[in-house]
Amino acid sequence: MCRWLAYSGGPIRLKELLLEPKQNLIDQSLSSRSELTPTNGDGFGVGWYGINPEPGLFHSIRPAWNDFNLRDLATNIESHLFMAHVRATSLATIQETNCHPYRYKNWLLVHNGEIDQLQKFRKELLMKVGDEYFENIFGSTDSELMFHLALTFGLEKDPPVAIARMVGYVESVARKHGVNEAVWMTLGISDGKTLWGFRYGSDGDGPSLYYSPDVKDLEKVNPAIAGRLKAHARCLVSEPIGDFQHLWKEVPQSTQLIIKDGKVGLNEFKPNT
Repeated sequence: MCRWLAYSGGPIRLKELLLEPKQNLIDQSLSSRSELTPTNGDGFGVGWYGINPEPGLFHSIRPAWNDFNLRDLATNIESHLFMAHVRATSLATIQETNCHPYRYKNWLLVHNGEIDQLQKFRKELLMKVGDEYFENIFGSTDSELMFHLALTFGLEKDPPVAIARMVGYVESVARKHGVNEAVWMTLGISDGKTLWGFRYGSDGDGPSLYYSPDVKDLEKVNPAIAGRLKAHARCLVSEPIGDFQHLWKEVPQSTQLIIKDGKVGLNEFKPNT
């Protein structure tokens, strides 16, 4: 199980959510509450939006808790929207190109979960990726494949529709190969302006996902950022961070979430078959 965080709001330094709150994402990568994956030491990555339309990226195969480069970058980079991910690999090898977030032009994606028994039908899924996106695949993870299938199905025009089509397609191909419950996921996606989140499992039991319901609640995660956040500031996390973990709202199973202009919208998510 991987873990990720996504923030959208007024510009803050990355460390103010990644490093400073108690039980932050980096702490979780070393000592999580999960019994299945108590550590996430198979690499990490951060992606952030700044002065350029295309977001910046930093990936490393080192454990996040033991990388001084991450601490230096997080101290010096300020962003109004960023994503971070700590990895616990299942099948794909440990290499920088397999670290999240994944980027295509102004789009970023992070994923927690897996496509079950992907090796049985990986070739068929790869052949579905559009030619214009195929050369952007650099690694070997199911996460990156899901991203490029979503791009093929229209992510740049309508993310919820594209993700529904992607999941529906993966499940239909998997069923042909005898895998009846193939997808297990939370996704964080952004174009630099809007933040989308998805929680879904083919078996009805997707990984956990939480959001901060109000800017005042988010300020309690780290009082140092109080007064500097915009009213629309929100955060998505795999597991709650900070002292007041009860303030985080759990995203229900089979739900898509959109954060835009200070509003949080929750809708049912169904694969498009």
